[in-house]
Amino acid sequence: MKIGLCTGGGDCPGLNAAIRAIVKHAVGTYGMEVIGIKDSFNGLESRPYEIRPLSVNDVSEILNRGGTILGTTNAGDPFKSDPAQADRIKDAYNDLGLEAIIVIGGDGTQSISGKLNKMGVRCIGVPKTIDNDLAATDVSIGFQTSVDISTDAISRLKSTAESHERVMVLELMGRDAGHIAIHSGIAGGADTILLPEIPFSYEAVTNKIKERQQLGRHFSIVVVAEGAYEAGATPIYKEADTTKVSQNKHLGGIGAEVAKRLFELTGTDTRITVLGHVQRGGSPCPYDRVLASCLGVRAVDLVQQKKYGVVVGIKSGSITETPYEEVVDVTLPLKPDSIYIKTAEAMGICLGR
Repeated sequence: MKIGLCTGGGDCPGLNAAIRAIVKHAVGTYGMEVIGIKDSFNGLESRPYEIRPLSVNDVSEILNRGGTILGTTNAGDPFKSDPAQADRIKDAYNDLGLEAIIVIGGDGTQSISGKLNKMGVRCIGVPKTIDNDLAATDVSIGFQTSVDISTDAISRLKSTAESHERVMVLELMGRDAGHIAIHSGIAGGADTILLPEIPFSYEAVTNKIKERQQLGRHFSIVVVAEGAYEAGATPIYKEADTTKVSQNKHLGGIGAEVAKRLFELTGTDTRITVLGHVQRGGSPCPYDRVLASCLGVRAVDLVQQKKYGVVVGIKSGSITETPYEEVVDVTLPLKPDSIYIKTAEAMGICLGR
């Protein structure tokens, strides 16, 4: 049996751990042949194909490596740019004699996989995204490492904020979901956490800063998710970046706006840090290595069982499979009754309301 393997969308820690687990299990347990596809499905659109065979030796010592040895891209949906591209992918799939393709990716990549699956390109999805907003799983590959990195950043900012009696604003990734912000904000001891799910008021934030000052705490840490926005306003997007191939709109800039307004309203020296792609790079934490390994192994088992058209995940501590139809274009922001939101407010953290 011959299977394809690719990584798509933005990179994150843990991709190589998943690749390693898939290859070791597929080759070592079932005697499968694994074909690595370069840059998501792009390797099958190219002529000649951009592919490479993957042996157990090829994935040796990549468990702790960030990024992906297969390359990735979050630009170029074959169903939007050129319909003929999807046909070329299917032709390559048939030409190579692939039984299925295991696709490690986020919501955009899994959406493409679901459409290809309907065309006869049998796919099994493995969820990854630091945003942790995929419907197929409670936890996505890359999320925990991003939380660890963000928590460390908060801890580092806290010491310099205290030394200079400043307000430090930290803008974090997460798109339209506040999972990274709420987890790292609680873990790092942030005083205010602004989330996409809760439109905020500057009055609430400034009241928190003044409350701390009255208690003799002349510094504050404000964590801002990139998708957060003031009540009555809309999320802020970056201007088109001429250094990027993709000109899609990207969230970003709310941190600078919050810092500017807080300085104007409080007169307290305020600084902004945008953590950016640091959250997606580097070695995966142990949790992400284990999660990636578990999901990768399960994906291979599903190939062996000929159960296609699903995305594996972990829900309530158990490995699950969810049909593409139930996860495509479905994201999971923080719920209003989230235990994390309740915990933050119970401890006096301001959520901007």
